[in-house]
Amino acid sequence: MKFMYSASRLMKAGEVKSLCEEMKENKKLLMQQELIIKNTLFKINEKAAS
Repeated sequence: MKFMYSASRLMKAGEVKSLCEEMKENKKLLMQQELIIKNTLFKINEKAAS
């Protein structure tokens, strides 16, 4: 599975690395975030199509 983590602020490389490791270890949290993003994208695409 490929995913991209985006930050809303400037972060040090160590902070980004620790967040990525946390997400890789916690698959449930990663799946939850993925579902939220997919639902949001679906709503945006649906709104644009109509």
